[in-house]
Amino acid sequence: MRVIYLDNQATTPCDPRVVEAMLPWFGARFGNPHSVEHGVGREAAEAVEAARAEVAALLGVEAREIVFTSGATEANNLAIKGFARFTGPGERRRIVTLATEHKCVLESVRDLEREGFEPVVLPVGPDGRADPARLARALEGALLLSVMAAHNETGLLQDLPALAATAHAAGARFHTDLAQAAGKVSLALGDWGVDLASVSAHKLYGPKGIGALFVRRRPRVRLAPLFSGGGQERGLRSGTVPAPLAVGFGEACRIARAEMAAEQARIGALRDRLLAGLRARIPGLGLNGPIEGRLAGNLSLRFPGVRAASLIEACPGIAMSTGSACTSAEIAPSHVLTALGLDAAEAGATLRLSVGRFTSAGDIEMAIERLGEAYAGLRAEARVACADGA
Repeated sequence: MRVIYLDNQATTPCDPRVVEAMLPWFGARFGNPHSVEHGVGREAAEAVEAARAEVAALLGVEAREIVFTSGATEANNLAIKGFARFTGPGERRRIVTLATEHKCVLESVRDLEREGFEPVVLPVGPDGRADPARLARALEGALLLSVMAAHNETGLLQDLPALAATAHAAGARFHTDLAQAAGKVSLALGDWGVDLASVSAHKLYGPKGIGALFVRRRPRVRLAPLFSGGGQERGLRSGTVPAPLAVGFGEACRIARAEMAAEQARIGALRDRLLAGLRARIPGLGLNGPIEGRLAGNLSLRFPGVRAASLIEACPGIAMSTGSACTSAEIAPSHVLTALGLDAAEAGATLRLSVGRFTSAGDIEMAIERLGEAYAGLRAEARVACADGA
């Protein structure tokens, strides 16, 4: 059975064009990009810098503001912990974030409490946004605000320019996790006042194992590195930059920038067809969050009367998830869904479906049919079990 892949928010397949661009750098073009004393190293260094420029162009910033990392998790840790640790004694100590943030952000903020910082994790409303007045109060005397641009479970898009302005009005800096947004929505971080931003290549059809952190130059943002080494990446992230992965990252960003508008329109239409088809087959199907203001490919759906895990098991030919891939091993309901006000049963009945670049119209029709049949089967089993129990 051919698998229909609807888990593009967990990871995306590497685009064949990206693979093609990387292949030479696993063979004859093997140089260390930091060995610029000879031609082989200089060739690799030039390729890395070309990739850096592509990442910067996708984000709307300068190439020299991009620091390569192993992915968004490292970039988030470097942004939050590095910025906090660079502050001197007696300076601001409060770090503000939202209850629905990715675990690597929440844990980074909480880790800093042991170092004398004050973590403030704000609740959100059913729409996934913080109350503006409450956010403004929390930012009084704060050092940093961290809010992701596009949510990894619900697809919610945040207003980055407004959040940056709110943080700056209180004298704080603003960091955003762009892992889900980069390559899917237009970004102009340089104009929006964002100070720090994290991105991951494998979320935009690039290779796994590489990401980047945007660090604003003017007004300058200063960071303490997370670990010691040879001082690569302007002393912020020591270690050899993997040239093949950087080349693939750059190519993925180039493709995204060139094709984003048409691609997202197509993906949005497929997502809407998926939602309409499932609603026709499944009475009472619930959508977490409004359909407007979310990623084009995202659906977070509640399937009434069944466990999401059971539905996944009943559809082995569809790749989908109950939420973030980084927390999928946990037994507890998603912290995101409970923060939105869902009870344990509702959270446990929620599936995340995400349409991507390589999803076809045929995939969508087949997914509607298979999910509809599986849901009907599970509900029939539940009715029989209930009758037997009675």
